[in-house]
Amino acid sequence: MLIEQATVDNAFEILALQQRAYLSEAKIYNDFSIQPLVQTLEEVQREFESHTVFKTVWEGAIIGSVRALLRQGTCHIGKLIVHPAAQNQGIGSALMRHLDDYYSQAARFELFTGEKSLRNLYLYRKLGYIEYKRQQTNDNLWFVYLAKNVAPRHRTAGIP
Repeated sequence: MLIEQATVDNAFEILALQQRAYLSEAKIYNDFSIQPLVQTLEEVQREFESHTVFKTVWEGAIIGSVRALLRQGTCHIGKLIVHPAAQNQGIGSALMRHLDDYYSQAARFELFTGEKSLRNLYLYRKLGYIEYKRQQTNDNLWFVYLAKNVAPRHRTAGIP
């Protein structure tokens, strides 16, 4: 298993994986119009302009991905995805640890998930994230915002 920075050339494969991975979330909320399922290829390609996108590759296929944006000392994390057949094997945790290392200068990491997404909440709490707010987005969905504060570390040579 290899974690590396994705390129815009990977956008189609990442979008296809995203759609597979988010089907379970859509079922939980009985809402198949959630943003990760209806996001277009062009929108994903544009995210590469502002976000750093990482991919997990195994046997030549992308089986995991995560997007992040560092702004004012905070790393904003989004769309942590793992292929449904590869879940619960540490891939999501490995991607999150990779972000910790890559953004070693960050003082804070933030993300959000739905309140019914118990597996996501379990993972994030296991990784040290603490809930700091909830926000209702519609009658059926509350977002849970979680964060982890860390002491900024100095980046090792050769890593941007």
